[in-house]
Amino acid sequence: MESIAAYLDRKHEELRLLNEGLRTPLPVPRPQSVTEVVRQKFQLTAALKAEHTLHDWNATETDWSHAGQPHAGPFAFAYDYQRADLEVHGPSFYDLQESAGETVYTASGMAAIAALLLASADVIGKADIRVAAGSYGETLELIERHARHLRLVTLKHALDEVRAPTTSRQILLLDSCAPARGFEAALRGIMSPSLDLLIFDTTCFSAGSGRIRRVLRRARRREIPTVMVRSHTKLDSLGAEYGRLGSAVFVDWDHNATLKQLPVEMRNAVRLLGGAPLPAHFPPYIGTASYHALTSRRVAAMLRNSRRAIRYLASAIPGLTAELHFAHGLYLTLASTQPFDEASARRASAQMSDDLAKAGLPIRHAGSFGFDFAATEWFHNATTDRYSVRLAVPDLPTPLWEELTQAIAQWWLAHQREGVAA
Repeated sequence: MESIAAYLDRKHEELRLLNEGLRTPLPVPRPQSVTEVVRQKFQLTAALKAEHTLHDWNATETDWSHAGQPHAGPFAFAYDYQRADLEVHGPSFYDLQESAGETVYTASGMAAIAALLLASADVIGKADIRVAAGSYGETLELIERHARHLRLVTLKHALDEVRAPTTSRQILLLDSCAPARGFEAALRGIMSPSLDLLIFDTTCFSAGSGRIRRVLRRARRREIPTVMVRSHTKLDSLGAEYGRLGSAVFVDWDHNATLKQLPVEMRNAVRLLGGAPLPAHFPPYIGTASYHALTSRRVAAMLRNSRRAIRYLASAIPGLTAELHFAHGLYLTLASTQPFDEASARRASAQMSDDLAKAGLPIRHAGSFGFDFAATEWFHNATTDRYSVRLAVPDLPTPLWEELTQAIAQWWLAHQREGVAA
């Protein structure tokens, strides 16, 4: 249990780390409330981005000035026109001991997986891509609508389907946003002798997560080529959404002759899709021991808060929760007695956030997670085709989070009686 005083001390460390990235540091007093934490954090990240733009004003899309190598903190960049040939030199976002090969950066997490799947058409050809039930809906939509060389197979019975005899090439997409039971079922698929490629979306796991190490160890034992794709907008910027950025990391790739062209073809796909990232979107404060320690402490606090919320809501509003046990443990979903559609789920999430925020509680209607405030948004389960309200668990001190959790349960019960989906 973390006290409010200890929480504010920890947040002050995060703010000082951000401030150290400025060429001209600003005064950073110890925050006295969560509201001050959020305000100072977003102000500092805005100052960092503004300072980067002012300093590198001549690093344009055409690189007309040839003024030298642009930088963003520990990152250095080299590119020609439109960043189609962008080279990035700098620390890894992952806090792992395992060796990683080439990293291809993109403008978002979806841009990374889209470019990877497009590249796989020429390198791999037709294949089955097996996914856990409840994987990220936009990834499934991308496969169905634009990766026609891949046959989407949703895993329902774990090993039976993963190990079924087949002559097709086999890709396993392991998605960190899947429900816990689906993720574990898909994880067992790494033991399949017929698996040709593992695509591991790590977005919802901390970059130093033991889950990531566990997956990589299994894949290495089976000598399965692995690509880790990730959106860095969520957990990798200390809750400040520094900029849209994604990546694909090819792990232990050199020894694989069959797929050796995949990184090359992915770079071509990034170029042709216009999916290269902006140098200004690389957080300049990553890579240090302090950054990794503070990020780990943030995610650990969110996981503790999530476990408390799951226990409380399961007993306080029985029958009004949807999925509580996601593999990442960073959000949960609330159900309605009247079936939601997208519009009604969006209204319910916005109304609850607005009402509780007016009461002085740290909650916002926002379509992401990993913040220093709770965030609500509509949620669609692509497997069941049902809508719910997603509650993203924040990094808050324990007493304040318990107060907010109780307020959420009370609001939800009261508005179910009034017809929240209306």
